Amino acid sequence: MLSVKIRPMQKSDLDGVISIEEKAYGPHHWSKDSFMSELSNELAKYFSVLNDKDELIAYCGCWQILEEAHITNIAVTPEYRRNHIGEALLTTIIDECYRNMAKYITLEVRVGNKPAIALYEKYGFKSLGTRKGYYQDNNEDALIMWTENIFYDKFKSVYDRNVLSLKGKINIL
Repeated sequence: MLSVKIRPMQKSDLDGVISIEEKAYGPHHWSKDSFMSELSNELAKYFSVLNDKDELIAYCGCWQILEEAHITNIAVTPEYRRNHIGEALLTTIIDECYRNMAKYITLEVRVGNKPAIALYEKYGFKSLGTRKGYYQDNNEDALIMWTENIFYDKFKSVYDRNVLSLKGKINIL
């Protein structure tokens, strides 16, 4: 079972984050300056994932504004995909929302990114529309996905069940 450490993103992580960005998003990725700005933004929450060799292998981020959180990105380096790291990052964001009393979570995802859509649906996100031509690299549409109130019993029971199942698939240190 893969063991990882998830911690708040640090400035020293940014070269690794940009490397993952380039692999995940090609030439239309965020700049190092964009991430530097995010790290100093009090509304932004960013996390890094390190493997057992302390190598950066994934990251995620969100903005929390009052009762809403917007997931800005979840990216895993290609050689570590399909190891439940993205799912662990999603639960990290949801846990952060619980701590900060954010009731609703939203995100955009490429309509062609079936694995990500399936993960979000597993955690109770629902598509509430599309943004036409949202992605600049190929004009692909984005699904706009939202959760219901994460404090509702219906959401919480699905979340708790998924987190319990996740514990048997990845070891988070």
